[in-house]
Amino acid sequence: MNSPHPVDGMSTLPRRVLIAVDSSDASRQALDYARNLLPSGCDVRLVSVAENPHTLFPTGRRVGHMLDLARDELLRDAVEALDRAKRSLAACDAHIDTEVIDLAKRGNDVVDALIDAADTWRADLMVVGARQHQGLQRWAEGTVSEPLTRRLRCPMLVVPQSYSATHSELPERILFAVDGSSQSMSALQYGIRFAASDTELRAVYVIDRAVRLSDWIPIDSLEDSFVGEGKDAFAAAEPVLARASTRVSTALVRTNRTNDDVAHAIVREASGWDAQLIVMGTHGRRGITRWILGSVAGRVLQITQTPLLLIHASDADSGS
Repeated sequence: MNSPHPVDGMSTLPRRVLIAVDSSDASRQALDYARNLLPSGCDVRLVSVAENPHTLFPTGRRVGHMLDLARDELLRDAVEALDRAKRSLAACDAHIDTEVIDLAKRGNDVVDALIDAADTWRADLMVVGARQHQGLQRWAEGTVSEPLTRRLRCPMLVVPQSYSATHSELPERILFAVDGSSQSMSALQYGIRFAASDTELRAVYVIDRAVRLSDWIPIDSLEDSFVGEGKDAFAAAEPVLARASTRVSTALVRTNRTNDDVAHAIVREASGWDAQLIVMGTHGRRGITRWILGSVAGRVLQITQTPLLLIHASDADSGS
């Protein structure tokens, strides 16, 4: 695999990677992609969650025995998923261990279980698979994806089920969504650790032409302001990217006037540019250009066909 290099004294690839697995195709795609990111000698923890059928289907005593049998089957599925995942990573030079999280014993939900697992093990990165337009894995859809995005303390890499990791190296084309805020800069500084000197890096700033303020502010004036902010964001981002790679570009991306939003603009640019990884912060500035917020990051997560690395500012600042 192509070799990343330290940037400004930071470590390169994460050394403690937690991978959430199940029996789905999305999980297998995530493993295929994550395999390329594992540095020699790193620690990998494979985690599978077995839900509590008594919580999923609260009923009376007469079906209690059937639910107990269902729990046993869920546990077997979790163990089998871990065994398959471990075999798929057998060729990696990594220290691998596994954990089954039995929610029937722990008494919490999937979000809490994954967050606790990442915190307790002090993970540098969590990797999950994602169904197309369906949030996270089959046991982490809908109401789980958003809170996990907001509450997880370490960076999270989401690999869509539709994405095929046909290459056997680190991502060769990485797209960074920036807005000029310190939070998006922190995400950029973290994301470049996945780059080598010949990786193509692209920073994009989205000009949202569909903002509601256009009702009382001339849209042309507002767009001019966004262009200026975009250029300022690039001026801050380009030197950081240039220290990581010799192949750097930027792009001002505009939303359509109607029936469009920032998340779709980011996803379109990533697809059109053939990005192999999107990097963005989960929080951004709170003024007129507050588009890199948890809600936008969550929306990108739901619709992207490109792997997505989500980073809280504190993750990058702490050098996780």
